[in-house]
Amino acid sequence: MDNPTFSAPAGGNLTPPPPSFSPPPLMAPPSAPKPRKSYGWMITAIILIVVLAFSLLGNVTQMAVNSFSFNHTFKNSTAREVGPKLEECLLEDNDEHNKIAVISVDGVISSHGDDGAGYNLVEVIKAQLMRAADDDRVKAVILKIDSPGGEVMASDQIYKAINDFQADEPAEHGHPGRKGKPVICSMGSLAASGGYYIAAPCRWIVADELTLTGSIGVIMHGYNYRGLMDKVGLAPMTYKSGKFKDMLSPDRSTNDIPVEERAMVQALIDETFQKFKGVVREGREAAHELNKKEGRALAKDWEDYADGRVVSGTQAFNLGFVDELGDFDYAVERALEITHIKKANLVEYQQRYDIANFLSMFGQSGQAKDLKIDLGVNLPKLHAGYLYFLAPNFVN
Repeated sequence: MDNPTFSAPAGGNLTPPPPSFSPPPLMAPPSAPKPRKSYGWMITAIILIVVLAFSLLGNVTQMAVNSFSFNHTFKNSTAREVGPKLEECLLEDNDEHNKIAVISVDGVISSHGDDGAGYNLVEVIKAQLMRAADDDRVKAVILKIDSPGGEVMASDQIYKAINDFQADEPAEHGHPGRKGKPVICSMGSLAASGGYYIAAPCRWIVADELTLTGSIGVIMHGYNYRGLMDKVGLAPMTYKSGKFKDMLSPDRSTNDIPVEERAMVQALIDETFQKFKGVVREGREAAHELNKKEGRALAKDWEDYADGRVVSGTQAFNLGFVDELGDFDYAVERALEITHIKKANLVEYQQRYDIANFLSMFGQSGQAKDLKIDLGVNLPKLHAGYLYFLAPNFVN
């Protein structure tokens, strides 16, 4: 088809028609992005299911082991399952039937703190010793100590547990009895005061030349803030049934403390101090009687050094506080020699946590929490009125 033409009127100019514009195409609005699916709840659910499965598997395995060893563990199966649940872990595999159990004591010895599962240090160590006593393949225990000491009562409980572990258990009431096993102590950087208290009953004590040990003594620590109270105008009001009922109260003026009270507190400390020296004397003499010339006897003047002072490993060796200078490997060699075996696997007992421990964390939200300030060093939490076997540089 031919293009149309326009003719101009007579005597006029040609005027083209206005151009025509087509409307812009309509653009559809972009579709809204699909919301992302949240997988957080799925991941959480999977983790909980896996934890539950492992816990159930561990419980079933433990039940199977107990059923196969029923005759061997029947005497202790009910009484000793109440405490911490322990799992044997291999530290050094020497492809041997015999075993040497390693038990560690780290930090301040206390019966107050717990490990998160409701058990304190004393309970855990007792359970570990019981586990080693029940295992016929365990021939000895190495007690690794790196501690400045701690509570008098907690230290004494561990000391008694070590003594009982080494002593022969007579047969009675159908119980076949048990022969005691030796405990060899391996001192780390620090084994002072209560740390040495629990080492004293051990059959053999090994210390490094630079180990800080000794500090044989007792301390009771506290603060008197009556002067501060007087400055702010705060006066205590105390009603008591007896003269000494407010004994060791920190809000009394020092001039109001009776002389008899000071004497009673000092007598209590002196009595505990004599107990400490008796533990050292009895433990070292018993060990020397078994070790004969191979071990070290207490020096005649050892009590002159039982005044709270800290001594080095070399000084402790000269005083007869330790039997040998060396490291952990020396303690292992000595354990093999005392038990008359050539090799042994080294094992330790770690606590086993199951789903009950995991779920118990959710029930602690309502409990009071301590406010902790990081000062770069872990200082012991001393309780007013408690007696401590503690190295002096840890009470300031």
